[in-house]
Amino acid sequence: MSLTAAPLAPPLRSPVAHPLAWLLALALAHVLVRVAVSPALKWDEAEQMLWSQQLALGYGAQPPLYTWLQWGVNALVGPSVLALSLLKHALLALTYALMWLAARELLDERGAWWASASMMLLPALGWYSVRDHTHTILVTAMACGAWWLLLRIVRQPRPLDFAALGLVCGLGMLAKYSFALVAGAMLLAALSVPRARRALLSRGWWWAPLVGLLVVGPHLVWLLSHLHEATASTLGKMEIQAASGPLKGVRHLLQGVAGTLALFALFALWAFRGACWRGPVQPAAPWAQQLFRRYLALVLAALLAMVLLAGVTEFKGRWLLPLLCVVPLAAFAARPGLQRHPRGGRYTGAIVAMALLLLLAAGVRPWFSGLRGEADELNHPAAELGAALSAAGYDGRGRIVAADHMMAGMLRTRFPHALVDACTSDEEDVTDCVASHARHAQAAGQGWLLISRTDRGEAGWWDKATARLPAQPPRVIELPFHMVRAGMPPARYEYRWQPAQAPR
Repeated sequence: MSLTAAPLAPPLRSPVAHPLAWLLALALAHVLVRVAVSPALKWDEAEQMLWSQQLALGYGAQPPLYTWLQWGVNALVGPSVLALSLLKHALLALTYALMWLAARELLDERGAWWASASMMLLPALGWYSVRDHTHTILVTAMACGAWWLLLRIVRQPRPLDFAALGLVCGLGMLAKYSFALVAGAMLLAALSVPRARRALLSRGWWWAPLVGLLVVGPHLVWLLSHLHEATASTLGKMEIQAASGPLKGVRHLLQGVAGTLALFALFALWAFRGACWRGPVQPAAPWAQQLFRRYLALVLAALLAMVLLAGVTEFKGRWLLPLLCVVPLAAFAARPGLQRHPRGGRYTGAIVAMALLLLLAAGVRPWFSGLRGEADELNHPAAELGAALSAAGYDGRGRIVAADHMMAGMLRTRFPHALVDACTSDEEDVTDCVASHARHAQAAGQGWLLISRTDRGEAGWWDKATARLPAQPPRVIELPFHMVRAGMPPARYEYRWQPAQAPR
């Protein structure tokens, strides 16, 4: 069978006219908005600020790649909201770019842009990733990269592309363990399609598993010795309840899939109407359509097996995102005639409007919390708190021990030269954790700072934290929240600063 090239698009008049240039501009706009909105941090942002203080082969329940990248960006621009936002939105731009490349293997430039930009209509990527996700963005980028390289290999296999596919799959496993399901379903689906199978077994195929194992090998060694630490949290979030029956799990699975794809489907139906289903299906490439159908069938079968055999009852949108991000590409590849549909401009306009709406929502979200009378993480006065602690005597280098990881991460952006940690009863014994930090600080000739906040206080934390320390009541800092309605109580922080003691 002869190999057919992807349809050629007419040459662009200017690089500014390229759709990816606008996606890059959108990413930069999000960086500017995030930096301008608040110096405080959300959950995953604070987690990265803590983990990226050092390089390690693993970080609890998450693989290390995102944190390694964050460590590198921090080294360039300092641990800050700017560093967090630059990495996140660079990876989001990479996700859209890789899906665009994958789509160009099958569609013209307009269809490829739709397939890529339509991922913005998947809430876990379009909104929740902008709001606070980290590892989900990276694994979705690697899933898009894997699709691009797989489609490229099927069209014309080359040893270099096999090596690149192995690299992307290895990085995908270092991004999030759920990538194993993405890669496994892709491989089985491809092997079941004759043309794809011949391509995958052609000269140089062995580069893919070799490179993949080399990339993931060191972390795999760490994982085998930290298996409980790496899996306990995830298994808890999946709410495995084998005795409760499968109905709850199936219902949540269907809700998760529908919630992931519904907005994309509604936009497509609004723009193209009956053209979405009327008339014979004439896919851009029959082999690709077989590949997509079998991949999605395998994914759904695997998820159902998790419900029926393992008792999984919870499916979050961010878990389904890397598995289903290829759906817009599969849909447009099934009906390539939509690329020339007279109402295609409406679909483009709708996506652009959604992109601008999401950018606006990212900019005003702290005000919404304030109007509701509820202080969000981004309403915290991070800069004022840092200044108040400095005025109270904190030297900016002594160890910081916080009552929760979001407080700890926020203070690291204010005091980048300090070692920062959170001691919580969810992860360890608070008394032992605080006493250990105080002991190490004293041995290093440093001071130490204990701090908590009342809006996320753990009952009895101060009693446990100071159980092995000399008795001394905490001091209080009260500061007004940002972007909240008048009359709302101020943010209240309790702290204890122990300066470094001169050696006797």
